[in-house]
Amino acid sequence: MHHQKNNRDIEIQHPLDYLVIGHLTADLTDSGTRLGGTAAFSGLTAQALGLRTGIITSCSAHLDIKPINSLWIKIKEAEYSTTFKNISDGVNRQQYLYHVAKRLTIDDIPKMLQPPKILHLGPVANEIDANILDRFPGSLKCLTPQGWFRKRNLHDQVELQLWKDWNKHLPRADAAVISIEDVRRDEDLISKMAYSIPVFAVTENYLGARVYWHNDARFFSAPEVKYADDTGAGDIFAAAFFYRYFMTKDPWEAGRFAVQLASWSVSRCHLESIPTAEEIVKTKHELMEG
Repeated sequence: MHHQKNNRDIEIQHPLDYLVIGHLTADLTDSGTRLGGTAAFSGLTAQALGLRTGIITSCSAHLDIKPINSLWIKIKEAEYSTTFKNISDGVNRQQYLYHVAKRLTIDDIPKMLQPPKILHLGPVANEIDANILDRFPGSLKCLTPQGWFRKRNLHDQVELQLWKDWNKHLPRADAAVISIEDVRRDEDLISKMAYSIPVFAVTENYLGARVYWHNDARFFSAPEVKYADDTGAGDIFAAAFFYRYFMTKDPWEAGRFAVQLASWSVSRCHLESIPTAEEIVKTKHELMEG
């Protein structure tokens, strides 16, 4: 399947509300190869929330990107797309990484008449140069650094590693979301990271998430839902969190909003888990009433 997009190499004429940078992925599943990656899940969530959304990525010309054709996309073509296989039971996940597309640097950012309102760096396989943060000083700079915590072993299994430059790059962002698994539940490291950035969220799988702000922390518990697939749930949480924080300037409100939408998402599979218009309206109303 070759890309049909004709706008991926031109300058961005219309200002973007949300720009997510990171690899689209080929996710190997029992029912075939599916499009995935933070860029896909967060990008579609941002669009569902009403934001003009763009993606800068690297993948093979053979990756089927039809599910995200409604987004602005700039592609750095690679021989192979970043290719994962996830084996998950909703609590534990084993991940395999077979290929990695091309690295994304500040030189891959096209000219823009205006910076995006929200910049989201979403590495999945250590593929992004964090110095891209310097390119958009006026944007709300957001990180989901999961891909900087990963390495591939000799058996193509994904293993956790310490993001060694975190104390250099995390303070340059305005908000970040990690999973408690990214840091092997290291509470000391979580405290240090939270202290280094204005707003910091830590997702705790089906339990919910905690948010750190102004030397305070609050936990937002997730509602019980029927589990189907949690692929992309953290990316949906992140996009919802960054959006709501940008709109309200209230990290607690953003935490409640994102936990609710991400929780509902795991009741559906893969890209079908993107929040629906009804869910978004319902969540906003519940927060106003609460």
